[in-house]
Amino acid sequence: MKELSKDSALRQPIGEDSAGQRIDNYLMRRLKGVPKSHIYRILRSGEVRVNSGRVGPDYRLQLDDLVRIPPVRTAEKRAVNLPSGPAFEPVVLFEDEALLIIDKPAGMAVHGGSGVSVGVIEALRHARPQAKFLELVHRLDRETSGVLMLAKKRTALVELHRQLQAGETGKYYYALVKGKWSERKRVVDVPLRKFVLASGERRVSAGGDGDDAVTIFRLERGVGPYSLLDAELKTGRTHQIRVHLAHLGFPILGDDKYGDFALNKALMKQGLKRMFLHAHRLVIRHPLSGERVTVEAPLPAELRSFVETATAKPKAHARTI
Repeated sequence: MKELSKDSALRQPIGEDSAGQRIDNYLMRRLKGVPKSHIYRILRSGEVRVNSGRVGPDYRLQLDDLVRIPPVRTAEKRAVNLPSGPAFEPVVLFEDEALLIIDKPAGMAVHGGSGVSVGVIEALRHARPQAKFLELVHRLDRETSGVLMLAKKRTALVELHRQLQAGETGKYYYALVKGKWSERKRVVDVPLRKFVLASGERRVSAGGDGDDAVTIFRLERGVGPYSLLDAELKTGRTHQIRVHLAHLGFPILGDDKYGDFALNKALMKQGLKRMFLHAHRLVIRHPLSGERVTVEAPLPAELRSFVETATAKPKAHARTI
């Protein structure tokens, strides 16, 4: 533990990366290791000042505000133990002063936690130490690949979150499922409910009194005994596409939570060693200019290869005379 001296109050000017953020959230981000109760206490007592005046916890910071942060005890920052080897270098699909959109590989979590020491966000911050601000805008499951969006400005993050909550974005996924899907288009409006297994693992079930969840499925084409679907998310619930498809009787190939486990085992021997779910297209309004932005990520090589193998007709055996 370390303690700041009594005369070491910080006076921090607010830049674009923090403008628009609530003062309590700003302090929690800057004073990592300090209990929330203590942060609210120093706000109530007036020890935190903005432009020399008191503010409540819901005050939203403005550009060029001057924040006085009193001396507090904070836990020593733990070092992030990044894996040895070359730095994480994702495929960048789009980047400017406000946005970074990458093609996330399957098998990598978007952030650390729950047994994962390092995720995409930690690796990118380590690889870009000069970045003043870098935050995830949304999330992808660990085994899902494809378009992942990060904000490089707080104003961009706030606007993109607004678009997501208002349903103004387009998020499209490719999923290869078990069985023959017959409908060209199907709208699935089935609520989803989160629950926890006895082991502590989090799961999601369909139906009941869960949160509203809507997915639009379109048939791309048949792939042997399977079907390739384009799934458009109209809401963004945890495991939404996976649970909706399992609920309909069309589990995603390779899904280790909601899939056909016996089939998955057989598929591994055929070369499919991951879940066949890929975020292939994202449509947004640029958070600064308002212009329409469409970003696409091609199907990964291992998924293309499996589709080709599953589509190929079996060779006819030579007739014996």
